[in-house]
Amino acid sequence: MKLMRTEDALGQILCHDITQIIRGVTKDVVFKKGHIIREEDIPVLLSVGKDNIYIWEYDSSLLHENDAAEILRRIGMGKNIGATQPKEGKIELIAQCDGILTVDDDRLRAVNGLGEMIIATRHGGFAVKRGDRLAGTRVIPLVIKKEKMALAEKVAGGEPLLNVIPFSRKKIGVVTTGNEVFHGRIEDSFTPVIGEKFREFDSQIGEHVIIDDNPARITDAIVGMLERGMDMVVCTGGMSVDPDDRTPLAIRNSGARVVSYGAPVLPGSMFMLAYAPDGRPVMGLPGCVMYEKRTVFDLVLPYLMADLPVTAEHLAGLGQGGLCLKCDVCRFPDCGFGK
Repeated sequence: MKLMRTEDALGQILCHDITQIIRGVTKDVVFKKGHIIREEDIPVLLSVGKDNIYIWEYDSSLLHENDAAEILRRIGMGKNIGATQPKEGKIELIAQCDGILTVDDDRLRAVNGLGEMIIATRHGGFAVKRGDRLAGTRVIPLVIKKEKMALAEKVAGGEPLLNVIPFSRKKIGVVTTGNEVFHGRIEDSFTPVIGEKFREFDSQIGEHVIIDDNPARITDAIVGMLERGMDMVVCTGGMSVDPDDRTPLAIRNSGARVVSYGAPVLPGSMFMLAYAPDGRPVMGLPGCVMYEKRTVFDLVLPYLMADLPVTAEHLAGLGQGGLCLKCDVCRFPDCGFGK
């Protein structure tokens, strides 16, 4: 590109979009890349503060910002993601379905670490809805070396950095434990909360039983629900270290492989996750899920509803950001919880 006085640029070709900003009124492109400057355009350019402008001089070793943004779009855009048209050198990625956003953090860092280019995303691991903005891409200069963009593609590897994995509609088995509920001393106020959580993912409770603090009967209920085709079994109650709380033992005795009993998240530290031999999740939920707005359950559930495995390493990584601040107005997931 070549720098030129605006008043001398009649007939020249703009090499980048020109934006007009009027506070409280507009922020939009008034002239697009490739526009041939006319006499009547010069006063407009001067009015938006362009006493000097860049005009296009072809160089086969360079890419314009819009063309480079298209390369970043290809690097980032994976399954169930769409994109906007380039504007002022920027492209946005948009969710095309409800699901969980996954972001390859290591490769994203590698691309952004090259300099002169950015892919800025929202946090992965959380539910998104169709039409949500997921990321924005652009290069910093107006033109960039082709070899630099080729390096970005190499560093990114052959797979997209972002994907949206759709949720599956599931039938949930709920095992409510506790002598106090079984004998009618208190009302079961836990199951309605669980039902509401799953309705957020267009799923529902398929079976529900209430059982006393007998680990053998709890185990039988878990195994029976799996045999009858429940996609997931959730056990509520009996998750503390009190002598009457036997749910963790019952989950272990069901034959499920325990991923973790405990998670570095507050509220929700006594959470238990296991997988049946065929991969269906079996969970033990601590009492806080019943009365706190958001807990470890909300951080793990999107993965389970998208059939993505949750590992011990994953749960251990929740420690940073795992403290819910219990804000007066809950804005989850638009907050730091789980991040």
